[in-house]
Amino acid sequence: MPFRDRTDAGRRLADALSRREGEEAVVFALPRGGAPVAAEIAERLNAPLDLVLVRKIGVPFQPELAMGAVADGGAPVVVRNEDVIALADVGPSAFDAICAREQAEIERRRKLYLGGRSRPDAAGRLAIVVDDGVATGATTRAALRAVRALRPKKLILAVPVAPTEALEALQKEADEIVCLEHYRDFGAIGFFYADFRQIDDEEVIAILDRFTPRQ
Repeated sequence: MPFRDRTDAGRRLADALSRREGEEAVVFALPRGGAPVAAEIAERLNAPLDLVLVRKIGVPFQPELAMGAVADGGAPVVVRNEDVIALADVGPSAFDAICAREQAEIERRRKLYLGGRSRPDAAGRLAIVVDDGVATGATTRAALRAVRALRPKKLILAVPVAPTEALEALQKEADEIVCLEHYRDFGAIGFFYADFRQIDDEEVIAILDRFTPRQ
């Protein structure tokens, strides 16, 4: 079992990124699970912590299967998984309806998590996108594109664990990838944690309050 919990994973990622200490950086977490991982990195680098809000666009009859993802990057960033869309025979109207529903959930979470907070400017700075792991890569790809639109000088993806195939597909989305463990035979992210409990909204808000209190 590579990681005890998300805090352990975050500390180990922070060690791997310690060479970045002293650089102007902004750390972006994918909530909810990425928040405790990202907090350890932001603390080590003395960097502000922000969120990049992403929702999976699930197949109507199998919501856990991602046929795409949408991210909040000012203007919504939509990523389509054309292979899954074709295999599931999902038409444009069905895709758009689910996408709109997930955008509404992003807006709800944005107000819940970030309402009243001043957000750091990533333009010209090092941007580090953090999650607790990568599954299919659809949500990660959307997050990276959303943060790329903020015009950072360099974009790094930092994750504890991922499928090797997904990492290879993400190489062109980030300037650098820091991944502690990757496997051809992957399964699910939770398999690589002793403690993979669900993170709730209150915990995300408490983490943000450590770095950017509400005004």
